[in-house]
Amino acid sequence: MTLWRSFVLVMLAGWLSGCGINNIPTYDEQVKAAWSQVENQYQRRADLIPNLVNTVKGYAAHEQDVLVDVTQARAKVGSIQVDGNMLDNPEKLQQFEQAQRQLGSALQRLMVVAERYPDLKANQNFLALQSQLEGTENRISVARRDYIAAVQTYNTEIRTFPGRLWHSFLYSDMEVRDTYEATSEGAEEAPAVSFE
Repeated sequence: MTLWRSFVLVMLAGWLSGCGINNIPTYDEQVKAAWSQVENQYQRRADLIPNLVNTVKGYAAHEQDVLVDVTQARAKVGSIQVDGNMLDNPEKLQQFEQAQRQLGSALQRLMVVAERYPDLKANQNFLALQSQLEGTENRISVARRDYIAAVQTYNTEIRTFPGRLWHSFLYSDMEVRDTYEATSEGAEEAPAVSFE
């Protein structure tokens, strides 16, 4: 009889391990890891900004308002407390994303200013920083895409069978995650480009 019980327990354990019982926490951790990568790339961008501003400052002293905007936007991003609970708080997540969009907008204005100064555009430090910043913006896009995919996998698991059952019995405290949304005005429309 003991042998039979042991056999049943081993079979039950094997069935439970292969039936998706661990999918929800696994996917939740993937969402958190993907968001950490988004934050990592935002931090990389924030770290590049002081060097970029200082490089531009030497060439464009009378463009002080743009430099101040970039510095203030970076400070605003740095003032937002980023922690593990941010993903569970849609308002705080939206506030963080809004600050990041403002920083991106300020950086775009800084690049427009840089276009007005041929000597600056030829400066090796500026070119290297500009290249790093462009690469970082691409990494941010990739990290956001990966985060969106991780959220999709997680949300799909807790809304479909058998994940829905496991969610209701074991993981009911784990909520559906909000995904990244482009909420800046005009984001859904292609920008008009004119070479006049």
